[in-house]
Amino acid sequence: MRLSEVTTFRLGGPAGEVVAATTAEELVEAVRGADEADTPVLLVAGGSNLVVADEGFDGRVVLVRTRGIEVDQDACSGATVTVAAGENWDDFVALAVEREWIGVEALSGIPGSVGATPVQNVGAYGQEVAQTIVRVRVWDRQEARVRTLAAVDCGFGYRTSRFKREPDRYVVLEVTFQFRLGSLGAPVAYAELARTLGVETGERAPSAQVRETVLGLRRGKGMVLDEADHDTWSAGSFFTNPILSAEEAAALPEVAPRFPQGDGSVKTSAAWLISQAGFERGHGSGPATLSTKHALALTNRGMATTADLLALAREVRDGVADAYGVVLEPEPNLVGCAL
Repeated sequence: MRLSEVTTFRLGGPAGEVVAATTAEELVEAVRGADEADTPVLLVAGGSNLVVADEGFDGRVVLVRTRGIEVDQDACSGATVTVAAGENWDDFVALAVEREWIGVEALSGIPGSVGATPVQNVGAYGQEVAQTIVRVRVWDRQEARVRTLAAVDCGFGYRTSRFKREPDRYVVLEVTFQFRLGSLGAPVAYAELARTLGVETGERAPSAQVRETVLGLRRGKGMVLDEADHDTWSAGSFFTNPILSAEEAAALPEVAPRFPQGDGSVKTSAAWLISQAGFERGHGSGPATLSTKHALALTNRGMATTADLLALAREVRDGVADAYGVVLEPEPNLVGCAL
């Protein structure tokens, strides 16, 4: 099997060995067995956050195909929902909206699996999964045992977590969420979403309306998977929004977006930096280009290689660094390759 068959970029060379895990026990054994044999392991679920080298992966590729959703719900305490790592994330969000579980409706349309969401602390349109996750059950490869980590122990931060900072240690088996109940979503925290919904920031709107609005916004940016649309042959946002010191932020042009953080740092917009550095939507003359709908997404136009994609990523990263002194960091996991 080629990794291009199981990644949303549709890039990546051959896998040395492939094991499909359909239960948590099979997932643990697949990883444990490889570790005992000193064989490298690559976990693949939705494949939406991977950039794999053209040379492929010379080790065991474990396809996370686990399924299952357990619900404990009552009117007073809300819903505690435990979800297998291999469940499709957007299908789960659709279920949450249908069941009136509040807190993930603005995360609609994000590709990938439930198990990947705590790793990246997936977020969009003012929500993050860290706001609703209460615990994560993992296989700890270092200690060779199953552990349950409370949310406070997961080290969640902007697009990061304990799991991302120690990428070869933890295998997510299942994620448990705690939801309040109701037909209205969480207070809308993102200005673009609020405007489109016709509400003020901080006000609430029906969860179903929030979901459909977010899906519409994401489709307009090429961020909802569509096999026929090469703008979605991507990993979504390729670079994270930079977190700068106050001094670094002050050095940006006055019109640059600035979002003060609680620790005194300042977040700015990677998309703004990219476009202002001269990289407009559709930039690139080869088989890998920026999306025609959103400057923050790098895309495979159908015949690209990973080398083509990384060359474009370096061009954009270096151009932004030259223009503004800010070094953009990639959001996807790079496997067997580097910027």
